[in-house]
Amino acid sequence: MKLWAKGFSVAALAILTGGMPVWAQQPGMGTPIPKAPATAPVPAAAPAAPAMATPATTKVNINTADAVALTTVKGIGKSKAKAIIAYREQNGAFKSVDDLTKVKGIKEKALAKFKDQLTVE
Repeated sequence: MKLWAKGFSVAALAILTGGMPVWAQQPGMGTPIPKAPATAPVPAAAPAAPAMATPATTKVNINTADAVALTTVKGIGKSKAKAIIAYREQNGAFKSVDDLTKVKGIKEKALAKFKDQLTVE
């Protein structure tokens, strides 16, 4: 009689627990239930130095800089960098940073925004 009662209770519990008998969930009995994977804590990202940025203390020399170096200056994009190089190749070295206003597309107001990042040394 005990076997029948135990068999009946397992079958009843299997139905109530969604098809998984309770005894299979107990440690050491039946198939172990896999635990949910623990999420590893995400390490704080170290601040990465921008690959193209120049340090705040380093100025870009407009007489020797290539297009990549010129575009590191905030306010000078690819087209302005190309225009600066083209002007320099056609007219020679700049005597001062203010000479950039002679380059097509660079006005005094725009130059004032990035003038402190440039040099002609």
